[in-house]
Amino acid sequence: MSTCFHTVEVSDPTFETGGLRQVTAKSRAIGGRVDMTLHLPSAVQGLRHVPIVILLHGIYGSHWGWALSGGAHRTNEQLSGAGEIVPMILAMPSDGLWGDGTGYVRHTRGDYESWIVEEVPALVREVVPETDAGSPLFLAGLSMGGFGALRLGARHPDRFRAMSGLSSATHLDQLKDAVEEDLSLAGIAPGDWSLFEALRTSVGVPPFRFDCGTEDFLLEANRRLHNELDQAGIVHTYREYPGGHTWEYWRAHLAETLRFFSGVLGES
Repeated sequence: MSTCFHTVEVSDPTFETGGLRQVTAKSRAIGGRVDMTLHLPSAVQGLRHVPIVILLHGIYGSHWGWALSGGAHRTNEQLSGAGEIVPMILAMPSDGLWGDGTGYVRHTRGDYESWIVEEVPALVREVVPETDAGSPLFLAGLSMGGFGALRLGARHPDRFRAMSGLSSATHLDQLKDAVEEDLSLAGIAPGDWSLFEALRTSVGVPPFRFDCGTEDFLLEANRRLHNELDQAGIVHTYREYPGGHTWEYWRAHLAETLRFFSGVLGES
């Protein structure tokens, strides 16, 4: 039996393809079952302390989105196989599956922040022998997941080496017109709504980057965050590329995030 989870179910290696592994566990933070897709690139075999990249999905999504809509496992395999990045495990968890999206924050009825920050790394270490307590942790995500990755990295700088956001929401208010549930009734703390506030108040914020498409409806919000960070003297990297709020954009630009994380490891 798992020491951290009441139950853990792992896919049979006989049927795993493309380096993808499926995991279902019972989360104590959420009080229910949660799912995660993992990618183990060929290059990690026989290694120890392999870095873990947690990839967060957006609203309406789940654990399979980054792989089966974004091809993240193929990008990771290609880059690591070519020696362009350090071999890394991709951990792609569900957000907890409350409503249309949890925001990766604490709600009255579920601690979706602790699920990502504490339980996901523990679950990866439990089912991937090449990882352990010495594995560096990184966070990245798209849209709501970009909000989650940058905010959680800022709130827990002692846990994460770097983070990256693609087409990130910068405030939970931006989700109101897209989700069916009223987030104001979820018991989210007032200080958990703003990405800038999390970055501004972070003590020792890790290296981070974010990007957005020039046809994305969140472009102005990302530009505003970039300007606010500049004015506050918070070091970061911001990029804009052609494209919209689509999987085509995220497939095209995940590689920059993985190269950024690999570069952070190379500097240490």
